[in-house]
Amino acid sequence: QVQLVESGGGLVQAGGSLRLSCAASGRTFSSYAMGWFRQAPGKEREFLTRISKSSLRTYYTDSVKGRFTISRDNAKNTVYLQMNRLKPEDTAVYYCAAGRPLSGSSAYTSTNEYAYWGQGTQVTVSS
Repeated sequence: QVQLVESGGGLVQAGGSLRLSCAASGRTFSSYAMGWFRQAPGKEREFLTRISKSSLRTYYTDSVKGRFTISRDNAKNTVYLQMNRLKPEDTAVYYCAAGRPLSGSSAYTSTNEYAYWGQGTQVTVSS
């Protein structure tokens, strides 16, 4: 069992930056691939990025590639999302998630590939 708590959301002007954190409980954080998703009002939850257990592999969806960076600190049981050059269309509730124990070829880009979710943190980007 893993409990996830996001923080760091808020209101920022377009072009600004925010850093989200996701703190995990438990001693097995390093055994999970981790991902970030977001959900805007009236839209489905959208995959943004994921990071492998050892941080060796990351993957980004095109809409955030080059602007967002995922990282993790297994000693602190925390995964981060650095968001730069924010746009109004980035406004959403942002969620971190811990991946299910799948095969090494799993993409971890779908919500059903994740077992545990945080409660979300609101990010609002004003124009």
